[in-house]
Amino acid sequence: MGKFLDEGMERLMLSRLETQKKVASTIRTHPPLILNWFRSRGEVLSGAVEGLGNQVKLATSQAFGFPKSHVTKLALPHNLGNLPVPTPPHNFC
Repeated sequence: MGKFLDEGMERLMLSRLETQKKVASTIRTHPPLILNWFRSRGEVLSGAVEGLGNQVKLATSQAFGFPKSHVTKLALPHNLGNLPVPTPPHNFC
């Protein structure tokens, strides 16, 4: 598949259309990621990946206003793994 991808990008780069050349250069900068799609075809459902991405976005948006890296590292395992949320030591009215 890698050889096919390289040959296709060579043809696109010989094109006179600038948009085709832009697509080819973008694909050339990320060949391992594109080839991963072909390797994992049928093994990973795109719906599951989309759902995981949405849960990560939700966790980061809920952590808005806090130091991102620290709070996100704490929030992700709880949101994705359904870990119990600890009870706060104090009750504030």
